[in-house]
Parts: sequence; structure tokens; C-alpha cells
Amino acid sequence: MRILILGGDGYLGWPTALHLSAAGHDVAVADNFARRGYDFEMGVDSLVPIEALQTRVAVWRELTGKPVAAYIGDLCDADFTAHMVADFAPDAIVHYAEQRAAPYSMVDRKHAVYTQTNNVVGTLNVLYAIAEINPDIHLVKLGTMGEYGTPNIDIEEGWLQIDHNGRTDRVLYPKRPGSFYHLSKVHDSHNIEFACRIWGIRATDLNQGVVYGQQTDETAADDRLATRYDYDAVFGTVLNRFVVQSVIGVPLTVYGNGGQTRGLIDIRDTVRCIQLACENPADRGEFRVFNQLTQTMSVLQIAETVAAASSEQVPIERLDNPRVEQEEHYYNVVYTGLADLGLEAHLLSDTLIDSLLSITKRYAHRVRPEAMLPTIQWRRTSSVISN
Repeated sequence: MRILILGGDGYLGWPTALHLSAAGHDVAVADNFARRGYDFEMGVDSLVPIEALQTRVAVWRELTGKPVAAYIGDLCDADFTAHMVADFAPDAIVHYAEQRAAPYSMVDRKHAVYTQTNNVVGTLNVLYAIAEINPDIHLVKLGTMGEYGTPNIDIEEGWLQIDHNGRTDRVLYPKRPGSFYHLSKVHDSHNIEFACRIWGIRATDLNQGVVYGQQTDETAADDRLATRYDYDAVFGTVLNRFVVQSVIGVPLTVYGNGGQTRGLIDIRDTVRCIQLACENPADRGEFRVFNQLTQTMSVLQIAETVAAASSEQVPIERLDNPRVEQEEHYYNVVYTGLADLGLEAHLLSDTLIDSLLSITKRYAHRVRPEAMLPTIQWRRTSSVISN
């Protein structure tokens, strides 16, 4: 297949490109390097050094003989997006190219507006390019489990059958997201479902849990192929933060009481899920949804797992929660679709021992402890606006 990966310079986009290339597909990546710019803006950096995209592409070709084409541009530029899709003529488009951090979207009005404009407009331009150039292209879009929030009922895979006043219908599962970033993903899902229903395109929406891990078989082949490892309070996942804290011997910082439950998935399983979705496309006119996770744990359970695996004796410390969220809630997720396609999951405990702790120890000299302290508050204080 010919597969175009949007956001192909990112944490997940780059390993996905290599995985699909290694599997025999013709791969192209597209990026505008905004993610690298966020680091400069926020004064943070990946724990593991990453090479320029041009270097990564050259190294992969040197090692494997497999070329990866690169398009440099912004999805919010409709002309660029249409030209890229027409030029590469993909069978599938994997869409990672969005601002993906909830805290970043909650900094202030400017960051909220940027997140929603960048994410929603970029996805709309992709949808129009598919509809106008080749409606047979299969869109594989990375959503998030955060779209659902924490409802007091089971979370189905994207759709819900309802019985109301003696009538039955199948509707998109109701969403209650927890940040302007997660809201942008909800808007994406609704726009994609609309395009499938009205234009007859095909799409798979992957509502992904928290991704952990920094290496795949392909990125581990050479240090110059490494992907990001974010641990800061803005872009880093809670798991990465705990691992880094355990290695440098400081308390693991749990927000609130730690009862927040999250879906988790190993990065190796993420790239495999993308491969399964691409090689088993949705039907024309189908908006297919998979919940992309392999296990669920509370934040406190994650902290306890990391503490138990660490060689250091590290305490667990509770901080006031900067987010507005339920800290104790029901959480039961259906995630059978990808397993039915053949996904065989890795477990968190295996990844901690095999990869994360050793990588963190190798680059511990690059840790900036102050970057892990939460500085962005979800709650806004009232103010008087004068003319």
C-alpha cells in the first residue's frame, strides 16, 4: 500500500512511518515542525535527543534501502494539503498532525483558539482533499479516549444503541471531554462521521489511551532514528513523569487522590494498531471506531507500579489537582475491535523493565526537574473587562 502519515516527525508519527515501511508499504511523511516549536515556546525538550527529519529519513534509507518521502507544509493550507494528496496518491492517510496536549490547550485563550483552529481546520482540509481527489482513500485518524470523559456507563467503541420512547437508534457515543484539546478531537470525529455519511468516504477513528514507551523495533536500530520522550508537565504523559522522577530519586507527583482511571497502550502496540487499521480498511461510507488501549489503571496504580519497578526507594506525593476532573469514577471500556484484527498486547510492567527505566537512566543527565511541576490551571479566575 501507499500510506501517507501526517505528523510524521512526531512522537508516534515517526515510529509509525518506520514500522509501516519495514512491513513493506510505500510511505511518505508530512510535517510543519510545529511540535518542535512548542518546545522552544515552553522551554522544554525531549529527554532523548532527536535528529532532524531529513537526517532520520537518510539514516533509514541507509540502513534498509527503503525510501520515505517527505512533504513539508501545514494542513491548514488547503492548497498544500490537496497538492500533497494528489502527488503521493495514497491508499491510506494516517492523521497524527494535531496539537496533542491538553495542558497546552488550557494555557489561555490564545492557546485554546490555536489548538481548535489548527486541529479542526487541518482535518477539514484533509477531508476535502480526500473527497475531491480520491474518495476511496482510507483515513485513519488518531482520536483519544479523552473524548468520552468519564461517563457513569460502559464506554462502547464509538457508537451507542439507544432506546427512547419506544424507538431505537444507533448514535455516536455521547462525549464529555475535559479540555479544549479533547474538544477539538470531538469536533474532528463529528466532521469525519459527517463526511463518511454524506460523501461516502471511508474512515477509522482510533480513540487512543495514554501511550507509553519510547522504542519500537525500528527506532531501536540506530540512535539517530529515536523518537521523542516527553516528561514535562505540559507534553509529558503521567507515566513518563513518574518514571523520570523515580530514576532521579524524587517523589512521584500524583494529582489529587490519584483515582483517575486511564486507558494505556504501549508504543509498539500503537504502531501495530495503525498497521492493522490500514491493512483492514473500513468500507466506503463507514465511520469505524476502535478504542485503542490494552489495559486500564488509575493514576495511583501507575505510580505504585513505577515505584515497585524502580531500583530507588521513591515516595508517592499528592499535589493539588490543576485540572477539573472527577478523581473517583466508574470506568469500563470496550476495546475488542483491534484485538479481533490480531493485536497481541504488551503489558506496562514488561515495558518498564525492558525499556523505559533503562532509557531514562541513560539520559538522566538531561532531566530538568522543574519542568515536571504543573503550572497550568484549568480553572479561570473572573476578571473585569473595561472598554
